[in-house]
Amino acid sequence: MSESDVLPTGFEVALSASTHRCTDGRTLYGEAGTIVRLRSAAVARLDAHGAVRVTDRTSRVLARTLLDRGLAAPVWRDAALGGTGDITLVVPVRDRPDGVDRLLAGCAGVPAIVVDDGSRDPAALRVVCERYGARLLRHEHSRGPAAARNTGLAHAATELVAFADSDVVLGADTLELLRRHFVDPQVGLVAPRILGLEPDGGVLHRYEAASSSLDLGAEPALVRPHARVSYVPSAMLLARKSALGNGFDESMQVAEDVDLVWRVSAQWAVRYEPEARVRHEHRVHFDEWFARRMLYGTGAAPLATRHGSAVAPAVLTPWTAAVTAGLLAQRRWSPVLVAGASAVLWCRLRHRFADSDDPAGSATALTKVALRAALEQTASIATRHYVPVFLALAPFSRRARRAYLVSAVAAGLVDHRRKQPKLDPVRFIGLRALDDLAYGLGLWQGVLAERSPRALLPLVKGVRLDVTRRGRSSNRPCRAG
Repeated sequence: MSESDVLPTGFEVALSASTHRCTDGRTLYGEAGTIVRLRSAAVARLDAHGAVRVTDRTSRVLARTLLDRGLAAPVWRDAALGGTGDITLVVPVRDRPDGVDRLLAGCAGVPAIVVDDGSRDPAALRVVCERYGARLLRHEHSRGPAAARNTGLAHAATELVAFADSDVVLGADTLELLRRHFVDPQVGLVAPRILGLEPDGGVLHRYEAASSSLDLGAEPALVRPHARVSYVPSAMLLARKSALGNGFDESMQVAEDVDLVWRVSAQWAVRYEPEARVRHEHRVHFDEWFARRMLYGTGAAPLATRHGSAVAPAVLTPWTAAVTAGLLAQRRWSPVLVAGASAVLWCRLRHRFADSDDPAGSATALTKVALRAALEQTASIATRHYVPVFLALAPFSRRARRAYLVSAVAAGLVDHRRKQPKLDPVRFIGLRALDDLAYGLGLWQGVLAERSPRALLPLVKGVRLDVTRRGRSSNRPCRAG
């Protein structure tokens, strides 16, 4: 282990809620299909709650392995925070002096750089910046948010730089919570959970409060392509300046944040920390909301040009391909195909866990996880990524109609139960279907504009033990400790 990987003494991690520990106590597997087998010395370092504190070389290697494989997340027992003295706040803005005022008021005492990206009334921003002692930089003509962030980044004197949009409500305490992650020398970027500014309101507002594309859930995660959390939005980020390289790609008008996160994640750890929360002014007018969702979809094509299969709408292994084909075909032989594929996976997993105390139980548990993920992926294919195809076929094909309707209703019900929105299932399912439709239309629009189908092509893998739609996997166990 190199010095750049070393976790400090006292650093603590705990197994993620999505990490399963087999009955033998030493075999761990994550939702991304990663399987880790621990030696006896490492097992002894894990307490009854799945936590390990760094006290010696064995615990240090174990904690690093669990973090790097996405099986665990950092935890802090000590409530003390480290302050914000080494953080510069960068705010890209155009014609939103009230938002900047609110943002800077919440971050009083944090050095701030406000980049005016061609505002029509620059004097109003100047007054706000003078009130809080923030440095004001200006682009005479709008160059876009990526360029504005890069301008602020270039003028930041601290090693840590926080990016926050003017429609975000942020406090210094949130920055302190995020700051804790940087005691790990491998962490390059951390993002908080982004919630709606007002959780109660109209129907669309209540839907956004539960299903905003900016809200990535309540569980911490290691962020990387095809993981459960595969990106974090630039509405609020805290990063090492040294990890950002050339910053945001100014040629991208959408998805520039995803591009940056994926570039950073290739060399550094990117973490999602839901304990730190900020509020965001969600769009609650239908036309603006639908247009924004379409815009997000158009970003997939330029991302595919830069990152290839990281954008793939589905990950297909032989067994997931068989399950997907069986579900979409809706033939008499479909249940047989799905059951057969699941049985083959179960047998392979049972063989993998042959030396555990309960190989059959471990194989059954992981097969259930894999089957659930395959079902969710198939529903996403029908209602989101390939929705124009299914809707185009719907007037002529009963199977296409059934595949779309069943997928939309089933996925909506599962999501409603998971998120518990302040909205009845019928309206929630309807808005979720429109949400997916908007993204799918934008995706195909972007593909046509880019003149490349790469964003629509699934990632096809060989015979491996990948068990989820999103996630890197390893066919080899990692022996820690």
